[in-house]
Amino acid sequence: MGTTIRAELSAKNKYWIEKHRYYELKHFCLQYPIWKRAYLALDGLSKQSYDLAIFSNIPGDPTARCAEAKLYYSERIGMVDKTAAETDSCLAGYILTGVTEGVSYVYLRGKLDIPCCRDVYYELYRRFFWLLNKTRN
Repeated sequence: MGTTIRAELSAKNKYWIEKHRYYELKHFCLQYPIWKRAYLALDGLSKQSYDLAIFSNIPGDPTARCAEAKLYYSERIGMVDKTAAETDSCLAGYILTGVTEGVSYVYLRGKLDIPCCRDVYYELYRRFFWLLNKTRN
């Protein structure tokens, strides 16, 4: 999945963030399904997992590494979930799907029957990334 370069949002828009920061946050959100799978895979009972390799600062204690990994994934998942809920409580599920799966309004309207127009959705989409930018600072 390549990054589609779009026209940059006007700096006069209330939800403006710098273009490269937006792409950083967008790619951060696209990791959400990976975090969910990794979090669910970490039950503390399985053998050494490749997911725990990045948490190697606690040698010899697989339980602590597992707990640290679960905390790492849960913080990121929670941050994205909370920001989607903050953006709009009624449309949070649609916003979450849009930003974590990279799907467009057309998909959300056709497959999931989103109950708002394109302009409202993309205004909330921009607000989501604006809020996430403030949270991640």
